[in-house]
Order: sequence, then C-alpha cells, then structure tokens
Amino acid sequence: MRIAELSRRSGVAVPTIKFYLREGILPPGERTSPNQARYDDSHVRRLRLVRAMIELGGLSVAAVHDILATVDSPTDDLDKLMGTVSKGLTQAPEEVDEAALDEVVALIEDMGWTCTRDHPAARSLAMVYTAAREIDHPQLIAGMRRYAEACEVIARTDLDYVANFTGIDRVLEGVVVGTVLGDSALAALRKLAQTAESHRRYGPDDPVE
Repeated sequence: MRIAELSRRSGVAVPTIKFYLREGILPPGERTSPNQARYDDSHVRRLRLVRAMIELGGLSVAAVHDILATVDSPTDDLDKLMGTVSKGLTQAPEEVDEAALDEVVALIEDMGWTCTRDHPAARSLAMVYTAAREIDHPQLIAGMRRYAEACEVIARTDLDYVANFTGIDRVLEGVVVGTVLGDSALAALRKLAQTAESHRRYGPDDPVE
C-alpha cells in the first residue's frame, strides 16, 4: 500500500508518518522508486502501537523510540526485554525522598517481589508516599499492602494476556498495549467500582448514572 492508504488505515496523518520514518519509530517501506515506497500490514500495526503509546500512554517520541528499539532487538531473554519495556512505560521522577523510598523497598521485600529501589515504578511510588504525608493522608500509605495484593492479581491477568501471543515482537507488543490500555482501563474500572461501593454503603436502591 502507498503512504496515503497507510494513513487511512492507521488513522495517522501522512506528515506524522513521515516524521516517524525520519525518527526511526516506523521502519522504512519497500522502495519502489526514488520518491515512493510500499507498506504492509506490519506498518499499520506499528503505527497503531505508536498511537497507543503516545495518545493513551502519554509517552514522548524519544521514549517510544527506546521502547521500540527493545521490541525490535533480536534476543531470547524475554524476561529482560519485558522488564525493559515495562520500565520504559514508567515516567520516573529524578529526585525522591530516600526515607520514602526505603518504605517502598520494604513493601517490595515484604511482597517477595524481585524489583530494586532503582526501578522507575518504585521511585514513583515513593513520590506517592511523600505526597500523601504532605497533604496529611497517611492512611493511604497504611493501605498500600492491600493495593499491592490487588495488583498481584492484575499482574497475573496481564501476563496471561501476553501469553496469548507467539514471537517476541508480538509478545512485547502485547506488553506495551496491555500496559498502556490496561492502565486506562484500570483507572476507569476503579472509578466504576468506587461508585458502586459508595452506592452500596450510603446510597438508595436506584442505579447511579
């Protein structure tokens, strides 16, 4: 297909596709003339993946480039690749309170998780601890283990989803899509569950709109 058809099928504007080609986010098509190239379904799938990461995940083009470089790298170490992609999808703060980070590490160890204090998600969680104390809501921290236990169930569901794919590129693509879309889904489900739980505790019998 030509670039105009690629744009129509992927929902990405032609100038944006050309930008992605220049940045190496989208692999080049098959050259048919000095100014023409042919693209296939793999380009459509890659553009949809990029859209998910940028529009839903809020990632920068540079972050997307690094993640896709990992997805495209030839290796059989699936655990390492999945970890790299997961870290790339986490916007970590540069500076955190070390005491709060110590608390996060203690939770990680208590849960038996194999993550280090340098993991971007650990640093992000430390920021949550700090913010919760600054606004006088330490109860949020007190309930963090319950959140962690719920997330173990979510993590197993995530990996079960990824197990449906074959081939490293499709598996890691599934990690990216599952994490980005999964985060949006979890945020929505949490609000729905909060509404339902509030209604069960305090509301009348009519459904909440």
